[in-house]
Amino acid sequence: MIQSMNFNNINAVTGIQAPTKPNSPTPAEAIKDFGSYLTEALNGVAAQEKNVEKMNELFQLGEVNADQVMIASEQALLSLQLTTQVRNKVIEAYQEIMRTQI
Repeated sequence: MIQSMNFNNINAVTGIQAPTKPNSPTPAEAIKDFGSYLTEALNGVAAQEKNVEKMNELFQLGEVNADQVMIASEQALLSLQLTTQVRNKVIEAYQEIMRTQI
């Protein structure tokens, strides 16, 4: 005769936990997370631009080398290009969703 098993007892004996469903964010939470990510990214780009301006001023005063200014400038340029490409992809995705027929 097979007795019904109590999974709580098995978990207590083996120490193995039953798999749980991962906490998936609600759409509002996902949008909030994505929005905060974009805000942080834009703030980072703005900070790099300010850093380039500061490095240019220090270069004019002779306190930093030209290579340091060029490195800071290229980093800011790459960040700006990345941000622009992300924006373009988001717009393309939005347009594709709007074209989708239900």
